[in-house]
Amino acid sequence: MAGRNRRFSQEFKDEAVRMVLDGPRPVSHVAKELGIHDTTLGNWVNTYRRTRGDDVAPAQDASEKKSEWELALERGNRKLREENEFLKKAAGLLRPRTAVTAKYELIDADKAHYAIVDMCSWPGVSRSGYYEWRGRPLSATAERRERLKEKIEVLFEDSHQTYGYRRIHAALLRSGEQVSDDLVRNLVRELGLRPCQHRPWRPATTLPDGSYQGIPDLVRRDFTADRPGTKLVGDITYIPTWEGFVYLATVMDCHSKMVVGWAMADHYRTSLICDAIDAAAGNIEMQQGCVFHSDRGSNYTSDEFGRHLVRYGMRRSVGRTGVCWDNALAESFFGALKNEWLNGMVFTSRVKARREVVKYIEGFYNRRRLHSANGYRTPLEVHNEYLSRQLAS
Repeated sequence: MAGRNRRFSQEFKDEAVRMVLDGPRPVSHVAKELGIHDTTLGNWVNTYRRTRGDDVAPAQDASEKKSEWELALERGNRKLREENEFLKKAAGLLRPRTAVTAKYELIDADKAHYAIVDMCSWPGVSRSGYYEWRGRPLSATAERRERLKEKIEVLFEDSHQTYGYRRIHAALLRSGEQVSDDLVRNLVRELGLRPCQHRPWRPATTLPDGSYQGIPDLVRRDFTADRPGTKLVGDITYIPTWEGFVYLATVMDCHSKMVVGWAMADHYRTSLICDAIDAAAGNIEMQQGCVFHSDRGSNYTSDEFGRHLVRYGMRRSVGRTGVCWDNALAESFFGALKNEWLNGMVFTSRVKARREVVKYIEGFYNRRRLHSANGYRTPLEVHNEYLSRQLAS
């Protein structure tokens, strides 16, 4: 992070190295995604290979290997699904006397999702007719709408299909486009873009034990701060895999809404949340008397965790039992992680689940996701803007 040397945990280094060794992407691409220098990542990879051997990538699960016949069957099924999806959209255009140009417009609107040769064959129009219609000059308004649609689709895909029209509108304004939110909403609707809206079940990891007596609520649902390192929130969740659960503990800064510390393990003992605090202390400067707020889980109210916070001069704060709004910022992040990124994913191993969590936190949420509470700026932008003002003053 700007203005402060980051101290990367061994866990983060290992996950970054595995992202290089397990896939075809070069070091530079992975480094850019995680916001680190490619030379740094290259050194980690070389060190990993020297100490653990070249053959470090996990072997492909036997269940993941597919025969040519299975792959051909999947391709055939995918074609059938695409045809059914397209014909549902075109249902109103298949009636007699429907203008052929209406069919061309639907094909043109969906050209990013289906092959043009297929879309012409499904409703029974000629490809030559479509290309002739496509070649006609568009009006200035139509040209602008088409250009905006292309940008909207790129923004939607870059957001892992999570941005609704408000964030897309904000991203377009940031890129210099002067466009109204109503037009963006209409174009998103025309393109049929639907952001992730599923609400997965969240198992409880809060196990109150009564030891919270005497710990006050210093936050009282005010998840704002005028500078980094003064008010933090944390929580624990877990992600199911075929090998068992992966537990994730996070620490978020209320100033920027950035995840400044995280840790993962196959357990949720108190050491897990202590590791997340250590990671946060390595990324931002903790102000004396910094408040750390959580729910009343037994780990967070334990004497062991209390002593760990004292090491950093931090004060402990807890919300009420069973009132999720008292820790809404941390809860909201886990909802975004599961709704926007992990929803629909099935993990055969803990390693694969951990990798996706790292991608979301370090590659997307902190650096690229526009946060409404930040005026549609990213958490890292807000954090760095504060540091820049401090240096200039």
